[in-house]
Amino acid sequence: MAELKTRLKADLTSAMKARDQVRTRTLRMVLTAISNEEVAGETARELSDDDIIKVITREAKKRREAAEAFEQGGRPDKAADERAEGEVLASYLPAQLSDEELAALVREAIAEAGVSDVKGMGKVMKILTPKTAGRADGRRVADAVRSQLS
Repeated sequence: MAELKTRLKADLTSAMKARDQVRTRTLRMVLTAISNEEVAGETARELSDDDIIKVITREAKKRREAAEAFEQGGRPDKAADERAEGEVLASYLPAQLSDEELAALVREAIAEAGVSDVKGMGKVMKILTPKTAGRADGRRVADAVRSQLS
């Protein structure tokens, strides 16, 4: 079993014993998402830690988007719940890249791709995406690339 999945299960047990409702429901939700991902497709498989991080990243993004939607819908209580779940998920993700670190990675990728205008953005993103996986949101990376190419 992946080390991260084992940690999530152990943390779920601790949260249940501590009667931490936010942490309990968040960890249950992410473990369910991981289980669903494991059985999706032709054959069941065991997810690696990298795959689990992708699932957690996807779930964290859903929480951010839901919080924004609730905020716009006039439901600040639900938005706060979604943000609290997002914070729990963020504790299992790798540290996010700072703006300076991201800009440096973008410069390296642009130089590696040999691109000078926005038309070559796809080549740069192809190089950059694996380097930033789980450490920066895709939209943030795309915006950084676009700003340096224009």
